[in-house]
Amino acid sequence: MKAVREVKSVKAILICAALAAATLTGCTGLHADVHTATPATALPGERTYAFARMPTQGASSDHAQFETALRDELAKQGFADTAGRPAHYVLSVGYETRLAKIGVGRSDCAAGDCGRQSGAPFSPFGARAYRHTLTLRFFERASGREVYQVSAASTDRDPDPLQAAPALIKSALAQFPFQVPADWRVKLRMDEARGVPDVVSVQPLDR
Repeated sequence: MKAVREVKSVKAILICAALAAATLTGCTGLHADVHTATPATALPGERTYAFARMPTQGASSDHAQFETALRDELAKQGFADTAGRPAHYVLSVGYETRLAKIGVGRSDCAAGDCGRQSGAPFSPFGARAYRHTLTLRFFERASGREVYQVSAASTDRDPDPLQAAPALIKSALAQFPFQVPADWRVKLRMDEARGVPDVVSVQPLDR
């Protein structure tokens, strides 16, 4: 009987670990959770923008690659980078990668809490989980007023933020702009031939 109980206990542990791992790269597939701090029906005015850079971002090769990928996706939305010339919008780009706290049955991104989780990371079979967050903020250049803010967050086992960038950018711009409700789940599929993710579906995230 003791041996049977021990076998069942081991099976339970393995099942729980497998379920937790599935939230990263298994049954749920590739996805990101999107939160809009300022949902909007449209962004009025000319669709031109210039990047606002912090001093550390201007000197970062990683940030330059982020901007290149973002510039390409924004062009598909009809936005043009004025490369420093006066633009209608100033675009602030923020991103971070940190150790993530993952749990079975827990949503990846609580409303209004993208990228602000704490606690020791759950590590099935010793694998660390990392949470990547991208935040885009659009300001009117003339007034300085923030007119739109959107964040996308995803979790995987790769600490390199550049690996997560394509999916995060695709997700943050999957609908432009995102309207009410504030929280969405964007599912993606990797196009193996092109090596880039494609959006499969965009659905409101139940809370």
